[in-house]
Amino acid sequence: MREVGIIGAGLTRFKEHWDSSLRDLFVEAALKAIDDAETPEIDSMYVGCMSSGLFVGQEHIGPLLADYLGLKNVPTVRVESACASGALALRLGFMEIASGMSDIVLVSGVEKMTDCDDPTSALAAAADIENEAFFGATFPALYALIARAHMDRYGTTREQLAAVSVKNHKNGAKNPDAQFQREVSLETVLNSFMVADPLTLLQCSPITDGAAAIILVPLDMVKKMKDRVVKITGSGVASDTIALHSRKDITSLEAVRLAGERAYKMAGRKPEDIDVCEVHDCFSIAELIVVEELGFVEKGNSGRFIEEGNTEIGGRIPVNTSGGLKAKGHPVGASGIAQVIEIYKQLIGNAEERQVKNARIGMAQNMGGTGASSVVHIMEVAE
Repeated sequence: MREVGIIGAGLTRFKEHWDSSLRDLFVEAALKAIDDAETPEIDSMYVGCMSSGLFVGQEHIGPLLADYLGLKNVPTVRVESACASGALALRLGFMEIASGMSDIVLVSGVEKMTDCDDPTSALAAAADIENEAFFGATFPALYALIARAHMDRYGTTREQLAAVSVKNHKNGAKNPDAQFQREVSLETVLNSFMVADPLTLLQCSPITDGAAAIILVPLDMVKKMKDRVVKITGSGVASDTIALHSRKDITSLEAVRLAGERAYKMAGRKPEDIDVCEVHDCFSIAELIVVEELGFVEKGNSGRFIEEGNTEIGGRIPVNTSGGLKAKGHPVGASGIAQVIEIYKQLIGNAEERQVKNARIGMAQNMGGTGASSVVHIMEVAE
């Protein structure tokens, strides 16, 4: 298996793009990645997109996006795994380079959500439609159930949940590509509109438009072109029951744990080796449970762990230096690729005000639904 490196990255601003279409956003991010890679040659493309059919009424987007990028004869595959679509697209591109089938692969994610009249229903399609969404249990309610169970079992407090949003907005304020570039206080988070108790509005990721793209090549090719080289050393994927009520323990995310274990094993790494991590904080409780499942803190102790500042920039394990989905924004198909771009920037020392000192090993964790699918990648500075 060949080693795989990242040679270029491109990102649109994450926000409400009223003047740009799905294809416009994709082309902007893809062209930025191609310019950064300094290579016009693309052997194949993967596009992560959760629900373009429901959001903008357009399916069959692989050939559509390849055409509008000017690469109509390049094989292009649309990948869907709900909010984990971007990371799963990366996994497939990684496998294609590692196997030797292609030498230059563009991996991207895109979503145009603000054109949809009912984005909540579109997102609910990633839950169990018959047994959850039919009865009104959309994702805010489902994650509220998870949060309440975690509070009851482990003593997690409302203040600890809100601290996730405070920290991520603090980071997002330093990110020029973030949707929300402003800090918020703990009191503001706690007193914002109650969406699904205990989750307030400022503990829920927003509706966002955006695209992200990276270009993968064999590692030896990157070394010939870049001074500081990042390689992907671990890739793990797992799935779980789609319905929350089918799980033994709703305070756990088994797919996250398994995907993490598989990525750690492939990379030959442990949780204590990770210098910086992007996780899927679609709701504040998600970040708390994910840092437990990835092994950064013991089960049930994540609330105190985050409250004490361990996940801040400069802390024990900086988490969501980009601002996370909460502040950076969450264009669902693009989020997994954007997470990888943040880790890539951290490892090449290009994260500006968000830079984690001496970051050499990073992780990105992306998941779909209430954790029914999860993808984890580990990246390292190549020697």
